[in-house]
Amino acid sequence: MGRPAKREVFLYAFDLLELNGRDMRREPWSDRRWKLVRLLRGAGHGVQLSDHVEGQDGEAVFRHACAMGLEGVVAKRRDKPYRSGRSPDWIKVKNPDAPAATRVIES
Repeated sequence: MGRPAKREVFLYAFDLLELNGRDMRREPWSDRRWKLVRLLRGAGHGVQLSDHVEGQDGEAVFRHACAMGLEGVVAKRRDKPYRSGRSPDWIKVKNPDAPAATRVIES
């Protein structure tokens, strides 16, 4: 309480849905991701690109994410457009031990 705590805030960028007034949701994820990477090159430390792992061993990736204390993972099909809401093309698996998952369960 005596000293103010140093807090750094940043934004994780996961996807690019619009660019310069153009709706990007119909573009494949791989194209949106490539454009997002290019867009964020000069953004500074206040905006961070979400990590991306390619591979077939989703179980190993999930275990690693949980060990790191992350909220979970989202598996996406690279060739599919963005769709709001639930989709069989994007699957989110939450880490049951993550603070965010615990808050939802306790509510």
